[in-house]
Amino acid sequence: MMTTYDWTMVASIATALAVFVAACQLYRGTLQARTNFEDELCREYRELASCIPVKAHFGEVLSAEEFELALPRLYQYIDLTNEQIFLRMNGRISRATWRNWQEGIKSNLERSAFAQAWAVIKNGATGSFT
Repeated sequence: MMTTYDWTMVASIATALAVFVAACQLYRGTLQARTNFEDELCREYRELASCIPVKAHFGEVLSAEEFELALPRLYQYIDLTNEQIFLRMNGRISRATWRNWQEGIKSNLERSAFAQAWAVIKNGATGSFT
């Protein structure tokens, strides 16, 4: 036969368990929201990358005309990269995702058209890309 004391203990344990379960659900929800946010940025990158000439992705030099046509999209790519860096600095991007993105950013900026676009942008930008 349980006493009043025993019911109090059961209620305390049940409350603690409920708080733990709620905290776990909140944590999982936060991780899922971050994953969804990162996935949205990846989708934005893929859409943008599809508008940049394949030659640029292969590291080939673009003609002056090709570069001028691609520059708006290359600018958007660099702007997206800037946003990704800002989001990582503010803890909105996970460490694992950032390592992956960082490798991609470095690889892209080593390609001729991206490097050329960055040179044009950093010379013309006022504060946005510092």
